[in-house]
Amino acid sequence: MKKREVYLDNNSSTKVDDRVILYMDKVSSSLYAIASSQFSHTPGILAKREIERTREMVTRKIRGDEGRVVFTSGATEANNLAIKGVGFANLENRRKKILVSKIEHFSVLHSANFLKRFGFQIDYINVDKEGFLDLNHLSSLIDDDTLLVSVMHANNEVGTIQDIKKISEIVHKYGAYFHVDAASSFLQIPIDVKDQGVDLLSLSAHKIHGPKGVGALYVGGRVKIEKIIDGGYQEYNLRGGTENVVGISGFGKAVEIYNKEDLIKTRNLRDYLYKRLIEEIDGVLLNGSSDFEKRISNNLNVSFEYVEGESVVLHLDTRGIAVITGSACFSRSLEASHVLLAMGFSHERAHGSIRFSPSKYTTREDMDYTVFHTREVISKLRELSPLYAK
Repeated sequence: MKKREVYLDNNSSTKVDDRVILYMDKVSSSLYAIASSQFSHTPGILAKREIERTREMVTRKIRGDEGRVVFTSGATEANNLAIKGVGFANLENRRKKILVSKIEHFSVLHSANFLKRFGFQIDYINVDKEGFLDLNHLSSLIDDDTLLVSVMHANNEVGTIQDIKKISEIVHKYGAYFHVDAASSFLQIPIDVKDQGVDLLSLSAHKIHGPKGVGALYVGGRVKIEKIIDGGYQEYNLRGGTENVVGISGFGKAVEIYNKEDLIKTRNLRDYLYKRLIEEIDGVLLNGSSDFEKRISNNLNVSFEYVEGESVVLHLDTRGIAVITGSACFSRSLEASHVLLAMGFSHERAHGSIRFSPSKYTTREDMDYTVFHTREVISKLRELSPLYAK
């Protein structure tokens, strides 16, 4: 089989759409003034207008007209601003408890842990075997001393989608803020911050075929929050620094051209890949929701019995196939996935996990190529395993 390049790591980052690149080039060559110069001259006004065009577009997509959309350098910064910003703004508040799920992105887990030095108590909410939040455990942890609860909308590693409306009802019963990291779900799943009761929402452009280095945090009207990057008065005085006009414009273009037909295509490719893998390879274990309607459309996370995930990744890479074991943020370490461990799986299963993540640029031929080489790689690695019964 002729070698081809197959990129299946789109849960980490997507290829920037050519239309986004063209639009950003246009903005870069024509809107070079800083937006904060809007009170001084026309070029500044035009730059500010471009930022506001994207802000309005994002606001409409999440029905966030009762709050503010603050542009950041990405979802990691948005998560830091949400967690630390709320913590710093409420240091004098009697509420000193913050709850986060055990399968959050490290930017949430580490930001919450950082606040311990300021007197906050951090508790971690359990999830079940498929990655769904344990609502009974949440109910047992939350109380009138809880300031903030942070739960990811869709997990970037196993793809499980949470019922954020049901979670928000529990959170708001106790008057706490509810933060949702929606970097992996934005545009894949309808988000209505008003109806679903979300106070803070983190977004990212590079997950939706937009540029890296730009994201946003929606801040609800009732939220008391402080900036964590000092400087000027940009972004409602919640994020100092010159606005990234070109990046923000690319974010807006990616939102504008996002097509639901692409989601259907990606979901069909994902389902086709899974069907062929379980038909042609023994010992394939699905990680995440078994109901594919409750996982994001471009996520397939599986473990292969008796093989180590890093070995599979390296062998597939030599064949032109880009996949990942665990999430991109901790793949350099030798630690097992904290997500799969929190779901109750063994270190062996966690270490054996592989995430296949197609996009609108993936083809059926790419899937066939991937199945063929994955089958070969797994077979060869199992021949070397002392645990595999030949």
